[in-house]
Amino acid sequence: MSFQPDNRPPAAAEDALHLVFQRGQLVTDMTARDPLLQRVELQAMGWMVVREQFLGYWHGRPCFAVEIDAGIEPDPMRFVRGNLYQLLGRVEDGLFALAGRASQLLAWERDHQFCGRCGSAMAVDLVERAMRCEPCATVNYPRINPCVIVLVTRGEELLLARNANFPGNMYSTLAGFIEAGESAEDTLRREVREEVGVEVGELRYFGSQSWPFPSQLMLGFFAEYAGGRIVCEPGEIADAGWYHYSELPQVPPPTSIAGQLIRHYISELIQE
Repeated sequence: MSFQPDNRPPAAAEDALHLVFQRGQLVTDMTARDPLLQRVELQAMGWMVVREQFLGYWHGRPCFAVEIDAGIEPDPMRFVRGNLYQLLGRVEDGLFALAGRASQLLAWERDHQFCGRCGSAMAVDLVERAMRCEPCATVNYPRINPCVIVLVTRGEELLLARNANFPGNMYSTLAGFIEAGESAEDTLRREVREEVGVEVGELRYFGSQSWPFPSQLMLGFFAEYAGGRIVCEPGEIADAGWYHYSELPQVPPPTSIAGQLIRHYISELIQE
């Protein structure tokens, strides 16, 4: 396993690796093959670190997420800032997941500097991954937002939709956030009904993916069409339709769970 998560940093970390963020964006070295910077490189830059989260071990080496001061101007001839989308398809899945973990933990610490209950300053817990308020004992842990993502199928046809808020002409699977009191299955049926107006029958779990945009956990399903006519939800779905697996529009890449759902279902059809 290339990554071993851990909450407690080692006593010595001279050989540590770092994922560097500034203003919420990942800072990468254009001359390097991956976004990881060695500690000696970080020290040589003299960048002021304003917060740091230990992530665990990447190929046996300690790895940290660091946020540098917003006023620093990294050398534009060597470094570039961007969001995590720039890593999709360019690095291995494990490294993308590690960068997502780094981004989410730094955002969590930044967004919980003060207690939401009493307004006091919060402090990083040194034993577990938590932000604690000493005056009122409120504890905040890193928050994950669970979502369902589903490929609705009808034999050799796939129901794909184009989101009204996304640029381009990509068609994808349906997805939505799990609301308070709902099961994943309840959410799936509700979201499909709301977004495209159809009902689904048998459900089959596929897998999950951490999706750090900003902090989702995507739970992937297949769902068999049970009835209804496609009616797109105004303002949410620009277009949707049934597509034969051999004549698909532009779909997400296999680095995303949406792309994996589509490709896995097609491979099952071809093997039958």
